[in-house]
Amino acid sequence: MAAARREVTVSALQFACTDDVSTNVATAERLVRSAHAKGANIILIQELFEGYYFCQAQREDFIQRAKPYKGHPTILRMQQLAKELNVVIPVSFFEEANNAHYNSIAIIDADGSDLGLYRKSHIPDGPGYQEKFYFNPGDTGFKVFQTKFAKIGVAICWDQWFPEAARALVLQGAEILFYPTAIGSEPQDDGLDSRDHWKRVMQGHAGANLVPLVASNRIGTEIIETEHGKSKITFYGNSFIAGPTGEIVAAANDKDEDVLVAEFDLDKIKSKRHAWGVFRDRRPELYKVLLTLDGTNPIL
Repeated sequence: MAAARREVTVSALQFACTDDVSTNVATAERLVRSAHAKGANIILIQELFEGYYFCQAQREDFIQRAKPYKGHPTILRMQQLAKELNVVIPVSFFEEANNAHYNSIAIIDADGSDLGLYRKSHIPDGPGYQEKFYFNPGDTGFKVFQTKFAKIGVAICWDQWFPEAARALVLQGAEILFYPTAIGSEPQDDGLDSRDHWKRVMQGHAGANLVPLVASNRIGTEIIETEHGKSKITFYGNSFIAGPTGEIVAAANDKDEDVLVAEFDLDKIKSKRHAWGVFRDRRPELYKVLLTLDGTNPIL
């Protein structure tokens, strides 16, 4: 007797944020419900969706936006929603942990239970994206979560540029990779457009590891008052879902709110991943250089 197929439908949401928490959480809930109506089982909301991307500026008052993990009102609301709809929802938020602060994500299972926390590992620092002012480097390591529908790996925005993060997640058994994101124009250089580069790098993660990948990004223009005047970023959206060879199977544009969905047969993908041999033929004993910054001195 043939075993039941393990099929899962994933979704990426894309919307413009206001700087009002209740408005943004209501938008997220509306789009989660829309994704559920389209058959989605695991639904990804974009990074730090509760408000504007505040990291354009270094402002002490913005640190007050952080809240503790336990009892976080948006996480509690999404737990209720996940249980009601029988869906998995990773929830991005700005975490306060005593005197530390993190760019974090809580993984909510389909019964509303909280499966745990991942804290963003790689923290960028550049014009318009001054995250090191707000966030400590994550201390959780790369984590994989067994949800009702699939074993998933979740990383956050700048993490997506690092192939080591994707490989670490899939080595731990992740069957699908999820990347909530906030990325757009560069305030210091109007001619720099990273959109296609951003997409190709993540398509490479999917193809190199033979797993589907879901990326959710925001849209809209956000203006923040900084210590040097106004800073503006136009977020380029282009949320997408890639298949296990890196092919894009669903994509949004750079301006419109969207709910992307795609279905995958996890057992079929697993067979292809094993048959392709990239995990069989790995040589970890040759990769010690990855434990260095300069290619010479190991980091102990």
